[in-house]
Parts: sequence; structure tokens; C-alpha cells
Amino acid sequence: MNENDSSIVASILTDYGYRIVSSEDDARIYLLMTCAIRDSAESKIWGRLNHLKSLKKNRSHPLEQIGLLGCMAERLKEKVLSSSEAVDIVAGPDTYRDLPRLFAVNKLTGEKAINCLLSFDETYSDIRPVTNQNDVTSYISITRGCDNLCSYCVVPFTRGRERSRPLTTILDEVRDLMSRGIKEVTLLGQNVNSYRDIQTAPEQINRLDLTDVVKAKENFATGFKTVYKPRTKGLTFDVLLEEVAKISPELRIRFTSPHPKDFTDEVIEVMRRYPNISRCIHLPAQSGSDAVLERMRRGYTKKAYLDLVGRLRCSMPDLALTSDFITGFSGESEEDHLATIDLIQKVKYNFIYMFAYSERDKTHAFHNLKDDVEHEVKLRRLREINDLFRQQATELNNKLIGTHQLVLIESESRRAGSDWQGRIDSNVKAIIPKTNVYNTEEKIERPIGPGDYVECLITSANSQTLKAEPLAITTQAEYQRRERSTELEQQQNYRMR
Repeated sequence: MNENDSSIVASILTDYGYRIVSSEDDARIYLLMTCAIRDSAESKIWGRLNHLKSLKKNRSHPLEQIGLLGCMAERLKEKVLSSSEAVDIVAGPDTYRDLPRLFAVNKLTGEKAINCLLSFDETYSDIRPVTNQNDVTSYISITRGCDNLCSYCVVPFTRGRERSRPLTTILDEVRDLMSRGIKEVTLLGQNVNSYRDIQTAPEQINRLDLTDVVKAKENFATGFKTVYKPRTKGLTFDVLLEEVAKISPELRIRFTSPHPKDFTDEVIEVMRRYPNISRCIHLPAQSGSDAVLERMRRGYTKKAYLDLVGRLRCSMPDLALTSDFITGFSGESEEDHLATIDLIQKVKYNFIYMFAYSERDKTHAFHNLKDDVEHEVKLRRLREINDLFRQQATELNNKLIGTHQLVLIESESRRAGSDWQGRIDSNVKAIIPKTNVYNTEEKIERPIGPGDYVECLITSANSQTLKAEPLAITTQAEYQRRERSTELEQQQNYRMR
């Protein structure tokens, strides 16, 4: 989300005549896009501000203005203004359009300029984020804000209430990105699959032939609930996902971050029918303990979560799953921790983002629960989850050795200039050598490059990365046509088990 916000800011400022420079030494204005979800993220920003403060004086052309943007700006606006001499501009997530005015106010008056007002309707739907010439992948924000009010989470207080972009603006952006050479898009939102478009006009719905899908429904998966009053009208996420998938079979589609409660049968069915939607789902669990999940206000039990995993894998047996886990949340016992270990053992995730609980003010947990798990215990539990995850990820990746996988080449490998790096459908990084291979469409042998779909043989693996031998440059549609028959056979075998 921060990468996408940074691209939105770059687009706004470029339209006002500002130029993005590649070197810090050439910058007259320096903007920091910030995150407030954990204390460690904010600590890095305070350190960065101390560094930038010295650059205001100790350069041949000093920095004229330093701006703090995003969630930390929204959460700590008063503290930032009073504690940091470096900061001139403070802008929250909904006020990026106001940046040129804030620059002018600060320059004319010498006073700090701030706008952190949260909006009920700002989605930046008319802004086309800046992309680089060689980009292969891009993000598209489809919702902003969040209504879930999980007890530990500060996002509803830094990004406001949830609102969704009109479907037509998203489809237009996807087409625009494809015209610029983008081969993969990730649909973004704090709670991406609770998308509800209530703005698209009836005549546009008729033109898109979506009249039959506009119906009132709560749109929750079986076994899940919420603490807020759900929306019951508008175009839902399954509709959006299908419309994006229909644009081109050569576009690889991902989305993040979904909430388990919004993973309806309709969403699962759309994913099953469109092979260009990645078979990789980020499914945040946070804990495997029902007691902890209740205190977190997540709206599900361990059983409901596992039942959802079962439905997903029944529909897509080759599905890769990733997740989020928090260790040491308020009142977490050793038994609660072992329940989380048990969940991870049962699901077998391809990747896990894991964090020690970091108390955030304004949240329900801050006001009503005690942060009572010792820091050393949090870290020990974190290590145990990490060790288990890496073991499982290594086993899952080793099973890919000897298989054929479709790799979308993204860039040169960061470690070796003689290799390319890309990702397979399940989002695991793959390293392949720079070489000439046969192009099945052009009927010639040519060098591999960014943006190519390359069929590869996986030759080795560890917990994070695959190494592969390129076999042919192909199209996503051609590769998936051959793989589709295998997937249908896998579905049948899974159901029989």
C-alpha cells in the first residue's frame, strides 16, 4: 500500500511540474512515506529524520523541505510537529492532493504546514500512479481504509473508514497499465475482498452486463462474523475480480490483503474458473487460539478458518497460502501459542509474515487489554513459528523440483548479473540464467527479458527461492491451457480423498 501511495504522490506532483530525482543529493524536497502498524516501522522513520536534519545544512544545496506522509503522519501529527525540527510538511493518507499547497504555505511563511484530515470518499480513483519504463508488475488500490476494527490494529484510525473505487475506474487503470507493458497487477486494499462499489451508475452496470449480480447480500463466508454493520448493496469483489480477469488471459492477477470472513463461495468460484488469477492467497490468521482470536475481534474460530482452507484447496488443489501471525498478544498463554503452532502444521503455509505484538494507542486493545506477555517470551515464540515455517516452506519448495513452472521475468537478479529473477504463479521467487531460448509464438530463439513468460524446469530450492532451467518463452494462455487438464484431474482426486 505504501508503494502504491508513493506512486500516487509522484503522479500528483509530476502533474504540478515537480520532477522525481534519482539521487538524494539532487533533491530539494524529500518525502518519507510512513507506516504506523508496528513500533519498529516508526522507529526507523525517527532515525531517518535525524539523518535528514543534517542534510538541511551540510550540502552544497541544502534540502529546502522535508515531508512526512502516510499513516505515521496521521497517527503522530502533533508529536511530529513538536519533536522533529526536520519536518516541514505533514500530510495524512487522504490529503496527498494538497501537497503543492502545503509546499507553498511552508515556503512563503516558514511555518510547518499540515493537513491530516481523513476523508469519507477519497480513493484517488482518477490518479494514474507513476510506473517506470521497465516495470513488469504494478499495484492498483481498489479500496482505502478499513471497518474491521480488530482490537490490535491502528489502520481504521490512520486510514479512516472503508470506501471502494468505482469498478469502471479500476478496469480503465488495468487497461492503461497493460498498454504500458505491465504483465501482472496486484489489487490492493486493507480488506480487499470486502470491496463494495456503490458508485457505478445503472447505465454502466447495464453496459457491462452486470445487472443480475447487483443484489443485496451480506457476502460473508460460512462461520464468520463481524463487529460492524455490513454493507449489503453494490458490486462485490467477485464481480470485480472476474471483470479484471476477463480483460486479458496474458495478465497475471493477484490481490492482497483479504480477510477470511469475506472469502465467499462466489470469490472461490471466480478464482477456479480463471487460471490467470494467481493460485496464491494471502489469508491472515493472526493466531490459532480461539480465545486469542476472540480478544483480537477477528470474527472466526480456528475451525472456521480451517474449513475455509479446506474449501479453497478443494477448489484449487495446487493453491499456495501465505499468512500473518502475531505472537504475544494480550493474555496469550503457552497453550494459545501451541494452538497457533498446530494451525501452521495443519495448513502448511508457503510464507508467513510474523510479528511480536506491538501495542498501538487508540486501539481497543490499548484501552481495554494488558500487554502482559514478556518481550523475551514474544521473541521466543516468534523464533519457534519462524523455524517451523521455514521447515515447511523448504519441504513445499522441494516438491517443485523436477516440475515445470511458468516464471514471469521481472528484473535482473540482485545477486548475480548473469541471472534473471521472476516469480512463479504461487509467488515464489525463481532465479534463471540469462540465455537464449525458443519462443513458441515467434518461432525463433531469442534472449529472455523482463516481461517474458518463461516455462522452466525447477532444479533446486530452499525456503525462499527456486532455481530453474529455462525451456521456452511462451504465453500464459498457452501454458495454462496445457496445465488446465492436470488441475481438473487434481480437483477430482482431492474430492475423492
